[in-house]
Amino acid sequence: MSRPRVVIIGAGFAGYRAARTLARLTRDRADITLLNPTDYFLYLPLLPQVAAGVLEARRVTVSLPDTLRGVRLVLGEADGVDLDARTVHYSDPEGGAGSLGYDRLVLAVGSVNKLLPIPGVAEHAHGFRGLPEALYLRDHVTRQVELAAAEDDPARSAARCTFVVVGAGYTGTEVAAQLQMLTDRLARRHPLPGGVRPRWLLLDVAPRVLPELDERLSRTADRVLRARGVDVRMGTSVKEATRDGVLLTDGESVASRTLVWCVGVRPDPLVETVGQPLERGRLIVDPYLQLPGRTDVFACGDAAAVPDLERPGEFTPMTAQHAWRQGRVAGENVAGSLGLGRRRRPYRHRDLGFAVDLGGVQAAANPFGVPLSGPAAGAVTRGYHLAALPGNRIRVTADWLLDTLLPRQGVQLGLVRAWSVPLDTASPELARVPDGSQRPSAQAGDEPMTHESTHKPEPERRTAAEPGNNQPGGEPAKNQPGGEPAKNQPGGEPARSRPGGEPAVGGPDHPAPGPVKRTDTPDPADRD
Repeated sequence: MSRPRVVIIGAGFAGYRAARTLARLTRDRADITLLNPTDYFLYLPLLPQVAAGVLEARRVTVSLPDTLRGVRLVLGEADGVDLDARTVHYSDPEGGAGSLGYDRLVLAVGSVNKLLPIPGVAEHAHGFRGLPEALYLRDHVTRQVELAAAEDDPARSAARCTFVVVGAGYTGTEVAAQLQMLTDRLARRHPLPGGVRPRWLLLDVAPRVLPELDERLSRTADRVLRARGVDVRMGTSVKEATRDGVLLTDGESVASRTLVWCVGVRPDPLVETVGQPLERGRLIVDPYLQLPGRTDVFACGDAAAVPDLERPGEFTPMTAQHAWRQGRVAGENVAGSLGLGRRRRPYRHRDLGFAVDLGGVQAAANPFGVPLSGPAAGAVTRGYHLAALPGNRIRVTADWLLDTLLPRQGVQLGLVRAWSVPLDTASPELARVPDGSQRPSAQAGDEPMTHESTHKPEPERRTAAEPGNNQPGGEPAKNQPGGEPAKNQPGGEPARSRPGGEPAVGGPDHPAPGPVKRTDTPDPADRD
């Protein structure tokens, strides 16, 4: 008798936990296939530290083949699901196509950047959902400070050293906190003309920083940011973005080369193609994480609208804590439906608290409801991350120790270009790669905030910019004890970017790094 086939789409927090749970419960009595664009799981809560140069990129990635024994990995992105034929269609990293049959399906595709209909944002901003975006931001910020130091005009130097972050949720707050410290260190090594200092703006339409959290934690984060010189502006957002800066909703025009978009996320566009009932873009499931009328299909994480049994009539939010726990319940219920594990159970939760790393020894946390700040919160936050990491604990600890003892390396590697990490993408875990027939040209003169994008829309999974239904603070709870938002992160996530002026590379001799998902060629007018 053949073994039952289980296909899991996505290796974010929900998908990874589901695969690990299933492998443990079935013990080789089922064929488990994990479809994911990359061969690693991304621990998104630590991604801001990668952008800030505290951690090297591989530290926040966990090898899927090494940690998911008994699970078959298929590299690719799901293009569609045929529920009647029980088939998943996908594209592999080199442009090929394939399909997977299943007896049970787990949809854990996660989320992508949320877009709002604000002129210029899609063309001039970058998100923070994946590893390519973090690597790009690190290079870009370093480059802007170095270029600003070589400027003769203080106004141009100030524009290069002005960084705008939109969204004061988890990702935006941590990005501003971590990178403000980085730019201050860079400015000490590269004296800026005319007394210019790096300037960071953190904007949000919400009334306070971290509106999802207890007010005491919000006040702690606000106090730390302002003490470091971050210009925190609540009730303010971007009205228009251009190559030379941003126009704010309060009427002020800010000259800048950097716009980081952290206003929140929306479910992966694949969810809309399934053809099942949705709640604000998420698949409606029952408390057992099954699609109504589809006993062979489960959904969890950011892709699923799961009934909140603790608050009748509501759905669980798109947070890390829920994604990690739902992945375990999904794995148990799939195994139970196959007669290979324990009886199925509904998803219930209890918040463990929240933790926000503000850089250095500073953090804001409330483990089990106990509010903490300063070094105590910093120790709890880092301890939690070490406990939650599925691997690389020693390497992460070593990097933290070295960052304390040695000066941070302020170099740009030039591996990821602005045009390869567009904001409007269904695959933030993958850097966009040209087909080699053309290369974007470097332009003389002022570097724009980012490239002027004329890319063709992605034919398969891309969706139009979503109108503004983002919540104040607009960001799912990311660094929560218990996990992190579900998305194949690699990629690459959160949560949680930046435009620049580097010469473009690409073309047949030096293609941009990363798997090939999109094959449209960047326009020669694209600039970095």
